[in-house]
Amino acid sequence: MMGKKPGIDFTCYTAGLCEVQLPPDIEYSRMMAEELGLDLKVKSIGLDEVETYLKEVVPLVEDTNVPKVGVALTMYAACVAAKEDGIRAMFSGSGADEVFAGYDRHKRSTDISRDCYADVLKIYEKNTYRDDVVSMNNNIELRVPYLDKRFVDYSLKIPPEYKINDEQNKLILRLLADELGIPAQVSQRKKQAAQYGSRFDKAIGKLAKKAGCKTKTDYLKQFYNQPNLKLGVLFSSGKDSNYAMHIMQQQNYSIECLITIKSQNLDSYMFHTPNIDLARLQAEAMGMPLIEELTMGEKEKELDDMKNAIIRAKNEYGIEGIVTGALYSNYQRERIEKVCDELGLKAFSPLWHIDQEKEMHQLLDIGFEFIFSSVAAYGLDKSWVGRIIGEKDIEKLVKLNEKIGLNVAGEGGEFESFVTDGPMYHKKIEIREMEVIERDEYTAKVVITNAVLVDKE
Repeated sequence: MMGKKPGIDFTCYTAGLCEVQLPPDIEYSRMMAEELGLDLKVKSIGLDEVETYLKEVVPLVEDTNVPKVGVALTMYAACVAAKEDGIRAMFSGSGADEVFAGYDRHKRSTDISRDCYADVLKIYEKNTYRDDVVSMNNNIELRVPYLDKRFVDYSLKIPPEYKINDEQNKLILRLLADELGIPAQVSQRKKQAAQYGSRFDKAIGKLAKKAGCKTKTDYLKQFYNQPNLKLGVLFSSGKDSNYAMHIMQQQNYSIECLITIKSQNLDSYMFHTPNIDLARLQAEAMGMPLIEELTMGEKEKELDDMKNAIIRAKNEYGIEGIVTGALYSNYQRERIEKVCDELGLKAFSPLWHIDQEKEMHQLLDIGFEFIFSSVAAYGLDKSWVGRIIGEKDIEKLVKLNEKIGLNVAGEGGEFESFVTDGPMYHKKIEIREMEVIERDEYTAKVVITNAVLVDKE
């Protein structure tokens, strides 16, 4: 639309799966083009053609991550159409979500500006590298105006209230679109990721089912039969680091080792401490090597100990990145990312700003079993520690959240957890003896004194 005002001649391209139903992206693109008098080319492909494209796209992006491939497929199909027309340069809206808080997780952020900045710093490994290899494979140079340095610098300084609220994201762009005369059904449309708006994600699902694969990732592995990267996991023995590890394994990343930092400071800002010695038993249950590092737990100095452990993992197991179970703690995530940057490693936080209630339910749905190893919050008492957490417990936590603002996933320090079983565990941990220590009415912990591995049923 901005290019139309000075009379620049350009063509818009969109792509999607059109076998059964018109994809939303094509529907809205046509509406927009007709309303504003834009030249639009639609690349409509069928299911068989999707598989042909996947044979090109997956090796190009060197990844079997389903969302990443779905977006790459959309970009690739549009670039194929543009190449056929002799186009040599294309504009992309990449970067708008990062600088203007366009992701759903931003609605759960406690510091929008900081998270937008972090997203911009990581956009190369998450988005722009993918888009660049796909476009260049079609001899097309991609231009990304939202990532102009001066524009990013200015946009990151815009107050969060102009970017997002409970109902909508990228607010300032929507207001600008209204001023430019873009139809409200387009300018106010809820964000939908490219892989869904094009229906290519659904296409991958259909092809996976047709091929008899259990998951979309399993299906995509036939086109790139290598792990995405070798990773180490900052492993605390709790639910979050376990779940983060599982997610990365499901996305075809190779977990080479676990890294556990054993802090002598029970109130460490960085590291989980309850029953941390049993991380070794969990590693044995999963058949994973474990690197342990002792730290006195002095604030900031403990990062040097973590760095030493990560260096050992890099040297001994050739890891290329680190997985963390961070949910909302910028303090933890930023320090881990800084250490990774210094060591030339990538940092992955797959649970970052995930809905807390959703996370708790998903843990149980996929077969995790865990206890609360400590509690420290109004509404919780010693009856919560040492027993397996179930669906009814999660419902109680949700009600406590509604009543007093308790974090359902314990991100505010309300509780710590210990995992006894999970989908990647070959054996289960059976707790045979433990001691419950009650400090006051709302503070208690369990010290596991005897635990063994047993066969899973």
